[in-house]
Parts: sequence; C-alpha cells; structure tokens
Amino acid sequence: MAGSPAPFAPFEWMIAWRYLRAKRAEGGVSVMTWISLIGITLAVFALIATLAVRSGFRAEFVDTILGSNAHVTIYNAGAVDPVTGNIDRMLDDYEAMAARVRTVPGVTRVAPLIKAQVMANARDRNAGVQIFGITLENLKTIPRIANPETGQGDIDRFGEGVAIGSGVARELGVGVGDRIKLISPGGVKTAFGSTPRVNAYEVVYIFTAGRYDIDRVRVYMPFAEAQSFFNREGRADELEVMVAAPEKVDEMGLDLVRAAGERSLVWTWKDASDGFLRALEVEDNVMFIILSILVLIAAMNITSGLIMLVKNKGRDIGILRTMGLTEGSVLRVFFICGAFTGLIGTVFGVILGCLFAVYIDPIFSMVNYLMGGQVWDPSIRGIYHLPAKLELGDVISAVSLSLGLSFIVTIFPARRAARMNPVEALRYE
Repeated sequence: MAGSPAPFAPFEWMIAWRYLRAKRAEGGVSVMTWISLIGITLAVFALIATLAVRSGFRAEFVDTILGSNAHVTIYNAGAVDPVTGNIDRMLDDYEAMAARVRTVPGVTRVAPLIKAQVMANARDRNAGVQIFGITLENLKTIPRIANPETGQGDIDRFGEGVAIGSGVARELGVGVGDRIKLISPGGVKTAFGSTPRVNAYEVVYIFTAGRYDIDRVRVYMPFAEAQSFFNREGRADELEVMVAAPEKVDEMGLDLVRAAGERSLVWTWKDASDGFLRALEVEDNVMFIILSILVLIAAMNITSGLIMLVKNKGRDIGILRTMGLTEGSVLRVFFICGAFTGLIGTVFGVILGCLFAVYIDPIFSMVNYLMGGQVWDPSIRGIYHLPAKLELGDVISAVSLSLGLSFIVTIFPARRAARMNPVEALRYE
C-alpha cells in the first residue's frame, strides 16, 4: 500500500524498546525478560562449552595417538612352523621391505620394530611393560616421545640404556640414572627348555606422551639390543610407518600392501582406535541433541514472556491499531521484543562459552581444588587433563541454533498480538 512504512521502521523499534524496559507495575514483564535472557545465556554457554570440550578431547586423543604411535603397522601374515606348529610372523627381509615402503607417496618414515611384553623390576617394585625395540634415529622422529619440554634425561644416550614412560618410572620409583631389570620369560634356550632372561639397563630418558596407557607401560630399547634380548637376530616383528596425512591413511592401504609384498598385512591407527572414535561420534551427536533441547526450553521462556506482555498491553495494541498501525507493524514490534531478548542472551552466552574454552585450565584447577582433587582420573579417561578447542564451526552452530529457535518461538505470540481485534481490546477500558 502506498505510504505504508517500511518493515522494521524506527518507530517499531522505539515501541519494542519501551515494552522491554517497562516495569511490571507499568504492564511490562521485566522479570520474565530477565529470566528469558539468563536462560538463553546459560543454554548457549553450556552448548559452546560442551562443543569446545568435545572438539578438544577428540583432538587431544587423536594427537596422542598420532604423536606416539605408528600411523600404519605392517606385519607378516605368518606361516605355520611344521615342527612346532607355531605361527611365525617375523620379518626376515625387513630392511628390503622398509626400503620398498619408503617409496610409497605420502610415507615420511619407516622403522623396523621389535615388540614384546616383559616384567620390569626395580628394588622391591614390579610392573608389566611393553618393549619397543627401535633405533635412536627413528625414536627421535616420534613427536610425543622425543619432546624436550616433557622429557627428562638425554635422549642421545639412548644407545647406552632404555627410555621409559613417566608412568613406568612412577610405578617403579626410579629416575634418570637408575637401573631397572627386564625379565623375559622366553629367554635363553637350553636342552631343558627356555629359561627366563634377566638384564639390567640404565634409565637414560623418561618421556611423557600425554596418554596414561602409553606412559604407564611403554619402554623403548635400542633395536640391536632388543634383537639380542628377544632372540630376534636379523629379524623384526613389524614395520612402523608414518605418513604425511594420517587422516587419509585408508587411501594408502593398497599401495602399502603392494610395496610390502605378499603375505603382508596393514593395520592403521584408525583400525586400532575405530571403536573409541565411533563412540565419541555417537556421544557427540547425542550430547548436541540434548543441549539443543536445553536451548529450546530456554527459548520457550521468551514465548511465555511475550504472551504475558501481549495480555498486559492489550489496551495499547487496541489504541495503536485505531491510530493506523497495521497488523504487520504490531507483529514486528512484538517480534523485536522476543528476538532482541534471544539475541542479547546469545551474545552473552557466546562470550561466556568462549571465555570458558580459553581459560579452561585455571577453571578446571579451581574445580579440582574445591573438590579435593581426583576429579579427573587419567587411568579412566586416558589423558591427563580436560582439553577444550574452540572452533569457529561450533560457535556458528550454537549461534544459529539459539537465534533460529528464538526467532521461531517469537512468531506465535507476535501473530497473536497482530490479530487482536482493537474493538475487543478496548471494550472494557
């Protein structure tokens, strides 16, 4: 219609702002507005904080896997020994196999490994550990192990002793320079069978990989010494392969198998952690749905507040309509009231959520102190602290969800106000 004001004209914003500021004695619902604002703020804060912790936990978990484990493990399918009936999975030509695997595009490192489980002893303490036989050059390329910020001792002295995880050191009560005994049940072979082999080694380096299950059991031994200690002379158990793009490791599987040769098998880091990663994904989806419902409940407070506002402002609506205000103008006035509450609540929620993600370490330390410690058990959760990673996509998802729900729930009471009959509104005034 000619002469009609443009949508969201200044006078519509002015009326909406007066209604939002009106006290209850003046027919407003300032208390409900504050409740709605706080509800939206807390819901968005909870959503962003949860998404940040979710992203941080997955990133930390994957980083500890990729930073201290092989991206791909290549081993032999094995052949049955006709004499003993045992399956022999040893790699006899591991050097030639490693050379072929290094030619595969995307492979950054290939390291022959000796792996076995033994008993570690220091004084009156014992611990079951897993031995990784590896060369010094290859050990230095493992990010989480050869980290000077978390490691203790001199990794360059690796050829003179062993490197142990911080959890192993704590369990045995040893430090750099102490000696530990490694006891292998399948040791020296004699005419009367195998006798346990016991060797003592100096602890030259203590690492902290950031994963409890790694630091608690892993011990690195020089490759040549591991071959001798476990009767693997001239052989290796498997090849540890690192690649440039770990997330795309599945695409390299066929090329790695072809390069490794017949009877070789490939086991990727995704295969090893597939169950846990799937569980994280399911948990993430369920948590997002639950928190989305929380945001919806908070947004419904806006509807309650607007319905009360419309009821209290019935006389004003009748007067405005008789003065020439269209249904669309009235609808937009009350839509602005509800949308503005949702917008401000969302902004405050985003600020609180981002601050929580940025300062999660001191916040968690305070909670841990108030609860008397042991709030976060690394033996159960695998990592040592509660991580948080603030991602733009998570913030956008939270903002879109909050604003979308706030705008949608505002439409119903706004339409109710717009369709109010001015005659009925003024009949008893």
